[in-house]
Amino acid sequence: MTSTSLINPSDTIERQNEKLLQITDALMRRIENQTSQSGVAFAQFERAALLEKQVRQRTSELERTLDLLQDSNARLASASAEAQDARRDLADAIETVKEGFALFDPNDRLVMFNSRFCRDFRDVAPKLTAGMSFNEYIDRIASSRYLALPDADTPAGWRVRRLERHQDRNVMFNVELTQDRWLQVSEQRTGKGGTVVLQTDVTDLIRIERQERARLESAQARLIQATLDHLNQGVAIFDEDGLLLGWNRRIGTLLAVPAHLIQLGIAFEALVDQLGRDLDFLGDVDRAAFRAWASRQGRGEPISFEVRHGRRDVLHVFGSGLPDGGFLVSVTDVTAEREAAQRLFEINEMLEQRVMERTLELEDALGAAERANASKNRFVAAASHDLLQPLSAAELFISSLAGRLENDADRQVAAKAGSAIKSAVSLIDALLDISKLDSDRQRFDIRPVALSEIFLPLRDEMEVLATDKGLGFSIVDSALTVESDPAYLRRVIQNLAANAIRYTETGRVLIGVRRQGNSARIEVWDSGPGIAEEDQDRIFEEFQRLDSKASRNDGLGLGLAIVERACARLGHPLGLWSEPGRGSCFQVSVPLAGRAQPRVISAQAPRKIDLGRTGLIVLLVENEPELRRAMQLLMESWGADVIDAGDGEAAIDLIADLELMPDAMILDQQLGPGLSGTDLLVELTRRFGPRPALILTADRSEEVRRTCESLGVERMLKPLDRTRLGQFLTEAARAVP
Repeated sequence: MTSTSLINPSDTIERQNEKLLQITDALMRRIENQTSQSGVAFAQFERAALLEKQVRQRTSELERTLDLLQDSNARLASASAEAQDARRDLADAIETVKEGFALFDPNDRLVMFNSRFCRDFRDVAPKLTAGMSFNEYIDRIASSRYLALPDADTPAGWRVRRLERHQDRNVMFNVELTQDRWLQVSEQRTGKGGTVVLQTDVTDLIRIERQERARLESAQARLIQATLDHLNQGVAIFDEDGLLLGWNRRIGTLLAVPAHLIQLGIAFEALVDQLGRDLDFLGDVDRAAFRAWASRQGRGEPISFEVRHGRRDVLHVFGSGLPDGGFLVSVTDVTAEREAAQRLFEINEMLEQRVMERTLELEDALGAAERANASKNRFVAAASHDLLQPLSAAELFISSLAGRLENDADRQVAAKAGSAIKSAVSLIDALLDISKLDSDRQRFDIRPVALSEIFLPLRDEMEVLATDKGLGFSIVDSALTVESDPAYLRRVIQNLAANAIRYTETGRVLIGVRRQGNSARIEVWDSGPGIAEEDQDRIFEEFQRLDSKASRNDGLGLGLAIVERACARLGHPLGLWSEPGRGSCFQVSVPLAGRAQPRVISAQAPRKIDLGRTGLIVLLVENEPELRRAMQLLMESWGADVIDAGDGEAAIDLIADLELMPDAMILDQQLGPGLSGTDLLVELTRRFGPRPALILTADRSEEVRRTCESLGVERMLKPLDRTRLGQFLTEAARAVP
């Protein structure tokens, strides 16, 4: 069954509307003529009415579509016109560009170009067409007869290099044309991947640059020649073939070559042959070696040597390669330098001989000085020991005698005699200390030491001196531990305190400690007369006392000299603040150490010794009869029973004969040949067991101190400390059962 349409779709809208109206009218007339028909006719009417509504709707849509189509056609026509105008404007703009312009699309197809593009390539310009590929364009340029290539280059090689450069995003280079013309070609990529090629005529710029370069080269050549002529050295420049390019007059003078023989273009070999036979090569380089270096294979490293011209002149020759393959030779007259060097060598030999002679003399003098110093130290040590023995005996005798005198005048005389002996002992101790500090062999026992171990004994000792002068004296306790030699540190503080008390008439003396970072600064303050600034260095010299009225009993000015030497050897900075009329402050800075357990030291020593009826038996071994007798009298006056001997063997025999072991032992270290005091202590302890013991010695060496420490026995230095001796006996008496 076929479907027949009442309206031909190929008709126009107007024709279709006309047909629809005719159909509608026909249907209306038919309905009017057939009113008697049944509902079928009415249904057909309804369908016709619906069809008419659809026709109207369709007609309205078609009319709107037609309007849109007409508007679009109008805009398209306008855009096409504008594009044509823009293209004409772009072509006109490109045409006005003074450079040659061409545009290639992303596929490297020529889109457009102006009339100046490839204008200098007359055989290429007529063949340029839109749509031409970039490779075809390069092929035509490479084969153009207007392209000037170097002799060693070919069109094929130029084409390959040009296409390689085309791969870069931005390219700029110069192209040489025939008849001495130049083009600058630049390529730029567009945003869509196309290529813009510009060709600029730079012939004038190239020619101007060439002229300027020639002018500069000419000026530079004149400048170089002027510079060479003013040099004190002779200079010759050769090209890569060894031909002379430039030189100065000085080289002919130095080498004794006539000026007419040095010509432009002369070969190096010929120039070397012209050198006089009186030119002697010195060292390892000769004429053959110089020629070998000047060859092309030998210019890698510079060459340097000397030649002798005539009898006196010495020339230094230096050759070096140049970047262009040539080389340069310079000649310098070093006659004066070599003569000066020879004179210096001769003078140096003479001075070395004198220095050697002087060194031998100084070594002899130094050896003599060292021997003299060692002899002095031995003499001081021996003399100190020999002097201290009778002085100790005298002091003990006077102490014993003072207790038995009833007349005040006699006691005063005895006291003055004791004071004089103490002054002599102090002087000997000071001389011995200075001798030790001046000796390089002196060794220090550097270890942690609590300041309280030094301050407590000093308080007792210094308080007596200060009280005798009516001065106040105090020490501010400190819990700090320092790193030093305890014996020498105590001697330093003791000397500073004694010096302060000695020169202070009224007021007080104070010892305190300030912590400063990693060190402790020990300060000794006094309210004395003060020291003028110009005298503050002089007071540390030996036998210097600012108070001219002071007596010999007030010291000989050695205390501060010992302090200065001890601090220097220990590495403890020593400082001084003083102002005349306001007092002084001596300062000693000592490095801090870890905490050390302070040793318990009795703060008070008994002034009056009375052993009572303890029955204390003391063994006294001393090889000096006078000192032994004085100590025996002193200890017996205190209530002790003393058995004495002159050496170790006698002491052992005496104890064996008496069959009696003493309660305490006082042994001298220097007992002469045989057993020493410490050896005797070891032997007695082995035979009879341990007993309280005391080693007497005038030897202040570290060896003796360490030996006593290892045995756990106290060392008492001579002259004897009467108070400490009494304290030792009191403690021994308490231990007697």
